[in-house]
Amino acid sequence: MTHMLHAAARRAQWSRAGAAQRAACLLAAAYGLKILCPIIRRRLKRAGGGGGGSQDGVGPADGGPEGPRRAGNRGRASPAVDAEFFKQLLELRKLFFPKLVSAELGLLCLHSVALVSRTFLSIYVAALDGKIVKSIVEKKPRSFVFKLIKWLMIAIPATFVNSTIRYLECKLALAFRTRLVDHAYETYFADQTYYRVISMDGRLANPDQSLTEDIMMFSQSVAHLYSNLTKPILDVMLTSYTLIRTARSRGANPIGPTVLAGLVVYATARVLKACSPKFGKLVAEEAHKKGYLRFMHSRIIANVEEIAFYRGHKVEMKQLQKSYKALADQMNLILSKRLWYIMIEQFLMKYVWSSCGMIMVAVPIITATGFADGELEDGQKQAMVSERTEAFTTSRNLLISGADAIERIMSSYKEVTELAGYTARVYNMFSVFDEVKRGIYKRTAVAQGSENNSKNGGKAEFHISGPLEIKGKVIDVDNGIICENVPIITPNGDVVVSRLNFQVQEGMNLLITGPNGCGKSSLFRILSGLWPVYEGVLYKPPPQHMFYIPQRPYMSIGTLRDQVIYPDSVDDMHEKGYQDQDLECILHTVHLYHIVQREGGWDAVMDWKDVLSGGEKQRMGMARMFYHKPKYALLDECTSAVSIDVEGKIFQAAKAAGISLLSITHRPSLWKYHTHLLQFDGQGGWRFEQLDTAIRLSLSEEKQRLESQLAGIPKMQQRLNELCKILGEDSVLKTMDKEE
Repeated sequence: MTHMLHAAARRAQWSRAGAAQRAACLLAAAYGLKILCPIIRRRLKRAGGGGGGSQDGVGPADGGPEGPRRAGNRGRASPAVDAEFFKQLLELRKLFFPKLVSAELGLLCLHSVALVSRTFLSIYVAALDGKIVKSIVEKKPRSFVFKLIKWLMIAIPATFVNSTIRYLECKLALAFRTRLVDHAYETYFADQTYYRVISMDGRLANPDQSLTEDIMMFSQSVAHLYSNLTKPILDVMLTSYTLIRTARSRGANPIGPTVLAGLVVYATARVLKACSPKFGKLVAEEAHKKGYLRFMHSRIIANVEEIAFYRGHKVEMKQLQKSYKALADQMNLILSKRLWYIMIEQFLMKYVWSSCGMIMVAVPIITATGFADGELEDGQKQAMVSERTEAFTTSRNLLISGADAIERIMSSYKEVTELAGYTARVYNMFSVFDEVKRGIYKRTAVAQGSENNSKNGGKAEFHISGPLEIKGKVIDVDNGIICENVPIITPNGDVVVSRLNFQVQEGMNLLITGPNGCGKSSLFRILSGLWPVYEGVLYKPPPQHMFYIPQRPYMSIGTLRDQVIYPDSVDDMHEKGYQDQDLECILHTVHLYHIVQREGGWDAVMDWKDVLSGGEKQRMGMARMFYHKPKYALLDECTSAVSIDVEGKIFQAAKAAGISLLSITHRPSLWKYHTHLLQFDGQGGWRFEQLDTAIRLSLSEEKQRLESQLAGIPKMQQRLNELCKILGEDSVLKTMDKEE
């Protein structure tokens, strides 16, 4: 009885320990099912229902930090491995291989040869491994040493081929990237497309992101995917052929293992496809958020002084933190989805496939008539064992190589979906460039309308909704600027002036005035060709005979000489017959020669944007005008930071040089250098007339005098009321008001 109680106690104790272990396993399994079941159900539902249902919930809400800049992306379907993806990839292929014989095609052929060589080397090494194991089983040391040396000798070309494959893959990615970058730059800088993409079209939020990181990631993904798909496919074909041939040579039936392999691979593919997240959309969203974070940093760098003056570092830091948090959340989302996907992938491809591989290797060897012992003697049986060992080792190595190849092919689906995201972004970039180059603009970022109103047009006469159709004509002429019924319309569709008619002949100097936002700078954008002519006819000289100088001149990267001759190069300067002495004369004209000695000569290289003061930068802009000697100069408040006496001398020198001036200025001291007036009223009206400087100056003086007199009336009225209250009397003015 005691023994029975002890035995029962031991069984109860073992049961409690086993129960604890089983409970832990059940909890882990339940948690896994809780996480995986909704994902699998959702994926299966989408696969069966044509992709309906909600998305994965990636990206910020409409009111997030990227709301306005992402407006162009909301209506577009998320990137996926579909017919559209292959169509985009084929279109981009034309950029990779622009002609049949090219360096890129040569690299691709070399890469393919290296991949094929590596596959044959793998098969040879697998067979050699089997022979080495056979020599070990047969206890033949001399044969073992000979085959081991042979194995080491074959390792030299094998490692060279492996290194060559990586080298050619990187070279291929760089060649693809170079082709794309060259084509992108040619398109981006043709016909001022770079300006129109940013200022007149809202589909590309961050062109710098698309031109750099997106092209790089796309090129690397294409080159890597080619390597990751070509070699595995070759491995599968050749190893399968070798295994089937070996099985048949030994009298085994390869049909059963082949069918088993096909079923396992098919089931794995179906499960992985059902469980796979939308990596294409996730990667595209991550790239967008990276670009937006970079854009936020560039904004701070571009406006660092203004932010410092306002002490706005806290606001900017919050904006950066908000942008980074959106990126970090997106990356965490991708990592979490990859965690479960890779877990399922590894379980199927590592453990399920390994068990099936054991069956596939064992069945042919067990059932093969060529490996049967039968009624053999002991020596023959031992030889047959070594034969089986060799066959098992060779088949196992080949099967591992084939399984690894199939695993890479299956894993490449995730890379293909990521490639779909990069392909969509790069293809969209080139599509936008081509359409903008052809004059097709789409303003999707409606939230920027108020900003553009103040920046580009101001008070609109009315607004045009929908796409703007370009019906106007621009005709290049040798002399004169003529506007015939040309409207001033902002990229948002705001009509600032419905019809503008004026004529500027050579030798005339036009003063352009009006309130802020009336269309003065917009007129210069039309004359410079930055904005299209939507209606009417514009006759103007070619671009090389017109020169625009903004209020804040652009300082390029380079020497002091480069600042004066911008955008020419030194070779262009010499072709025009200029020498450094001529540039010194120009700097004397604009009272800027002292910076040559101050900064260390013409070859000094500095950050001229920060080295030169505001007035010096404006005088540098005027120096460029004297260097290029255009027929017409468009001056947009370009001397507002220059002293009045120096400003007058510069304008007088420009008139003496025969340059016709079209000036936007608020300084009455410059009126005398102009012959005609174009005045906007800010309500869509305008008038063009000859400028009488004396009358205009007298009217301006009278206006200023009345303003100063009327400015004191409210204060005088307030003081009069105080005196009446102190004295307890009424004012004569109040009595007169009552009588009236």
